Amino acid sequence: MTSGTSGKSRVFSGIQPSGEFHIGNYLGAVRTWAQQVADAHEDLFFCVVDAHAITVDYDPADLRQRILALSTDLIACGVDPERCTLFVQADVREHMELAWYLANVTPMGDLSRMTQFKEKSEGRDFIASGLFQYPVLMAADILLYKATIVPVGEDQVQHLELARDTARRFNHRFGPVFLEPQPRLSKATRIMGLDGQSKMSKSKGNTLPLFDPPDAFWSKLRSAFTDPKRLRKSDPGNPDICNIYAMHQVLSPADEITRTFSECTSAQRGCVDCKKVLFEHFDRELIPLRQKREALAANPQRVRELLGDGASKARRIAQKTIQEVRDAMGLGSGG
Repeated sequence: MTSGTSGKSRVFSGIQPSGEFHIGNYLGAVRTWAQQVADAHEDLFFCVVDAHAITVDYDPADLRQRILALSTDLIACGVDPERCTLFVQADVREHMELAWYLANVTPMGDLSRMTQFKEKSEGRDFIASGLFQYPVLMAADILLYKATIVPVGEDQVQHLELARDTARRFNHRFGPVFLEPQPRLSKATRIMGLDGQSKMSKSKGNTLPLFDPPDAFWSKLRSAFTDPKRLRKSDPGNPDICNIYAMHQVLSPADEITRTFSECTSAQRGCVDCKKVLFEHFDRELIPLRQKREALAANPQRVRELLGDGASKARRIAQKTIQEVRDAMGLGSGG
């Protein structure tokens, strides 16, 4: 299944400007995005989904800074705007327009069953209706560009299924406008937070920021949780439950992964030594990324220009889709 005129599969991915770009973001998704951009086998759309970030209390000035910072990080990591479409969600207003139209073919019952809504609303005194409608906007993000493939982690599969159901309902009622996007399940090892208890998250204070200076990066990595049963170096470890080994699996060469497993299970290598080897691999990969990010940060206007170019390209496609939707739904004067 393809979309657009290029004959390529069209891939859509979004990322929230959470305020701290960490190794969970990088190893879990963005490193793969950069590889896809380099391969140039697909029509790639990467969106900084800022409108998704306003369902909780936030500071507008801080959000604007986070949008620019994340965009700078993405470009530094290889998400090249010259070879893909990189843009900010709110710069293409059709996202919000389509979300309203799709809300009218989306049952409340489906939204109330969304696991993430239940988790994120639990214990709150104030729950924004936008949090309830969050999956509808996510569906609009995807369907607006007639994406054929959406990379997702296990926690997002339910939202993508809703997007597919929404496309199906719309097409049944108004005619064949949308494609049903297919999931591409992430093959990346899940990176836990430095506390080893949950997913890496700034709100939980368990992150390892990707662009920390080397000394600060090592200090945080050294303190990371490992195998709780390995109290002494002489204790054999269990790599399958160790977050440091999970990072090795994604980052280190194959021979180093094998050696790490062997020396950990036989107690030939201690946890600190294992972290030192991992740090060396991190440092080697991050040196050029840090240099590129430093250059980009010195010229924020250039980053804004690249985002503007991406938004213009995205907008051309979005406007065509929105006109199809309006025509199918009987909206507008028809002139």
